[in-house]
Amino acid sequence: MRVLLGMCADDSRAAVALAVPVLIGIAADPHHPHRAAALGGLAAPARARYFGVASRDELLLHRSGSQHEALDDYDDYGVEVTGYPAGWSVAAARAAITAGTSLLLPLLEDSDPAMRIEASYALATAADAGHTVRDTFATRFAEEQNPMVLAALVLATAETTRAHPHRPATAWIRDLWQDPAQTPEVRLAAAIGWLCLTDDPAPDTLHTAVDVLATKERARTMDALPWMAAVGGNEPGLLRCVRRMLHPDEPDPYSDDPWASQP
Repeated sequence: MRVLLGMCADDSRAAVALAVPVLIGIAADPHHPHRAAALGGLAAPARARYFGVASRDELLLHRSGSQHEALDDYDDYGVEVTGYPAGWSVAAARAAITAGTSLLLPLLEDSDPAMRIEASYALATAADAGHTVRDTFATRFAEEQNPMVLAALVLATAETTRAHPHRPATAWIRDLWQDPAQTPEVRLAAAIGWLCLTDDPAPDTLHTAVDVLATKERARTMDALPWMAAVGGNEPGLLRCVRRMLHPDEPDPYSDDPWASQP
């Protein structure tokens, strides 16, 4: 298990992608001692070029299509350190997650909130032409009580909606960030998700809501969401998203480039 997850961290997706069906089986086994680690690792090879990415154009970018997406759809993903085309691994991992959807969906009801979050993260990469996954996200959102899991369901819905556009889902996400009755975590996740789903300029009301809600403490807490953890680094992921999406002209305060802050 540690070897597989370490290979993923080293960008050796070609090997890890082949293990995704096995990891799904481990994650779905309620008695397996390493099910949390398996679930936490299986979604990474299904994504590429997302570590540190926080722009509206790329954060939730997802190839659309069916379970049988053409491998050449991923030609621009580059080459892994192993020498294999990274896109092949991404396509293979997503196909495996799609095939294992029936095993992963019940994990959205797991007793452990962290498992529910990771299940949302994995399922967001599945091909969902029939909207089964997105509909299940909506059902779980209506029943969920944990603010961080609710935020995960919002981001997962936004990601799958970007792959399979659906105006009602986009409108629902827009309504969430506008709704003061929602938790701050949900409103912030919805603001990020909506920005990734539309090219519309961010309205003043969104700027105001994010400026009030996106505190440093809350941003650090929201790094429990794998989308935000992958974005961050020295800077909490949420704050990096806010800076890149709402203030793109601001220099990166954590850049190693001595000229980054120069006009």
